[in-house]
Amino acid sequence: MVNIFWQDQRVVVTGGSGFLGSFVVERLRARGAGSIIVPRRAQYDLRQRAAIDDLLSDSRPTMVIHLAATVGGIGANRERPAEFFYDNLMMSAQLLDASYRMGVEKFVGIGTICAYPKITPIPLQEDHLWDGFPEETNAPYGIAKRALLMQSQAYRQQYGYNAIHLMPVNLYGPRDNFDLKTSHVIPALIRKTIEAQARGDDQIVVWGDGTPTREFLYVEDAAEGIVMAAERYNDPDPVNLGSGMEISIRDLVSTITRLIGFEGRIVWDTEKPNGQPRRRLDVSRAKARFGFEARTPFEPGLQKTIAWYREQTALSAPGG
Repeated sequence: MVNIFWQDQRVVVTGGSGFLGSFVVERLRARGAGSIIVPRRAQYDLRQRAAIDDLLSDSRPTMVIHLAATVGGIGANRERPAEFFYDNLMMSAQLLDASYRMGVEKFVGIGTICAYPKITPIPLQEDHLWDGFPEETNAPYGIAKRALLMQSQAYRQQYGYNAIHLMPVNLYGPRDNFDLKTSHVIPALIRKTIEAQARGDDQIVVWGDGTPTREFLYVEDAAEGIVMAAERYNDPDPVNLGSGMEISIRDLVSTITRLIGFEGRIVWDTEKPNGQPRRRLDVSRAKARFGFEARTPFEPGLQKTIAWYREQTALSAPGG
C-alpha cells in the first residue's frame, strides 16, 4: 500500500542486497518510496570514510537505514572477533557521523540482541542493556553495536539529530545465509539435517548441550518492523524487535528434524560452546511506540524456510 510519507523519501539501505535488507527494500517499494539506493561494497566500502562521503554525495538521501554488518554464528564470532568488532564499529560510527554532517534527515541504526549482558533478567528489557558484559563469544560484535546506540543518543543530545536504534532478535527465513562456517543456528541446522537425510546418515552432530534458549523472528516480520519504525518512531530509546517466543535449542532441533522428516539420532557435541544461556525479549516497547507485532507463527515460518532451501539446492524430501 502506497504511503504518502514515503513518496518524497530518498532512502539509502546499506546491506540492502543481503538477507534482511532484501526484504526491507521490498517493503519500501511496496510503501511507494520515492527512491531506494542500495550501495554495493565493490563501489562503496563502508569501512572507509571517503567511500561513505561519496555514497551520500552521490545519492543525497533523506534517510539512511543501516543494515550492513559483518555477522555470523558462534563459530564465526570465535574465529574472527577482530573483524566483527572493527568492521561493525567503523561502518556504523562513520556512517552516522557523515549522515548528520551531510544533512540526512533520519538515521535508522540496526543493533543486535548480542549487545545484552550474558546474565540479565528474562525477558530482556531495553533498560537492562548496560547492566553487564555480553556473552563472551558475541562480545566484540555486541560491543560495537552498543557503541552505535551510544553514538545515536549522543548525536541526538548534542546536535538534535534524529537517529533511532532497533535491536532485532535472531532472524530466520528464505534467503538466509546457509554457509555452515558463518551461518546462524536455524539455517545451519536446516542445511545439516537435509544433507544428512540426502546421504542416508543415521545421525547429526549439534553444538552444545541443547539447554540454551533462543527467540526467533521471521525475516519478513523484522523488515516490516524496521520500516514501521523508520516511518513512525523518533525517540532516543533503543527498541527490541522480536516475537516474544522462547524455545530451547533441544526443542528447536527436534522441530526442524521433524519438519524435514529426518529420523536419525541427535548427537550433542558438549565440547562446543552453548552461547548465551537464555534469550527472550520484552517486545512491549515496539508495540507501544510504533505498533509493531510479529505476525508469522514459528512452524509455518520454518516450513517456508525449509522449502526455500530445498528449492535452491534441489534436495527434495523423501518421496518428493
